[in-house]
Amino acid sequence: MPLAQIIGTGSYAPAQVITNKDLEKFVDTSDEWIVERTGIRERRKAAPGETTSDMAVAAAREALAMAGVRPEDLELIVVGTITADMPMPSCAVFVQAKLGAGRAFAFDVAAACAGGVYALSVAEQFIRTGQVKRALVIGADLFTGVLNWNDRNTCVLFGDGAGAMVLAPAQEEGRGLLSTHLRTDGALAEILTIPAGGSREPLTEENIRTQRHKLNMNGREVFKCAVRELTSITHEALKVHGLTTSQVDHFIAHQANLRILEAVMQRIEIPLEKCWINLDKYGNTSAASVPIALDEANRAGRLKRGDIVVMVAIGSGMTWGCAVVRW
Repeated sequence: MPLAQIIGTGSYAPAQVITNKDLEKFVDTSDEWIVERTGIRERRKAAPGETTSDMAVAAAREALAMAGVRPEDLELIVVGTITADMPMPSCAVFVQAKLGAGRAFAFDVAAACAGGVYALSVAEQFIRTGQVKRALVIGADLFTGVLNWNDRNTCVLFGDGAGAMVLAPAQEEGRGLLSTHLRTDGALAEILTIPAGGSREPLTEENIRTQRHKLNMNGREVFKCAVRELTSITHEALKVHGLTTSQVDHFIAHQANLRILEAVMQRIEIPLEKCWINLDKYGNTSAASVPIALDEANRAGRLKRGDIVVMVAIGSGMTWGCAVVRW
């Protein structure tokens, strides 16, 4: 069976920029504090009325244009998101309708910040088995809508955005997605949640007043989990292909925190300059993070034919994943 190959990438970030100085005006923080602890300087915020599917479509159009694929030629759309336009139906169905991709079946994958990698893994299976010839993978999240803007430990971290990839069967043996690896540890679910709004804790006036319907995070535990598991899964994935970290040309990692990236890169012994970093501009865009970084690296001409590209992400659940690509 042919490998699945990424033949087009695209990304989108809303126009509105929120800087650290802007945050200083309404939350107890400072530009120096945020930069020192996270590396983030600014993030993007969706415009009033702009939805997750709007951002997803904008990124998708870029990816489709690069791939030379028409929306009507798509057979599958997978959207990684936890901030869909509404609780039901999926974000993906709105993307399908807005693109005019009537042949494609479409659904969402909920893996939070790992959503882009999870969605990529799902679409890869359909390509490799021959069920689908053209697939659109999107990571998109409108995270500013689920933040408690009084919580300085979380509101400084996240931004809105979308990234997209078009997949097709590889035309050259050995090129494409070599493998994807997904992991979950539900015992860690409580360290990163939006507690209210589901069946366990339906929305009430009280939990809305206390911001229970907004993001809640144990930052220390998330940090430890991210460093440990991203290091482990990178080694695991490379070992499958007999590759060493010295053979990795590009490391496309979830843009959560510069300290996490530095710690992971140090442990896997890959120079930081091989890691595309844009969190200073966008913050943590959740499921969009890896697809946006991949698109920027691609459009900058960094990814060369035959390069080994490793993509890793970790999100609420806790969920994490890794993809190894020969570009």
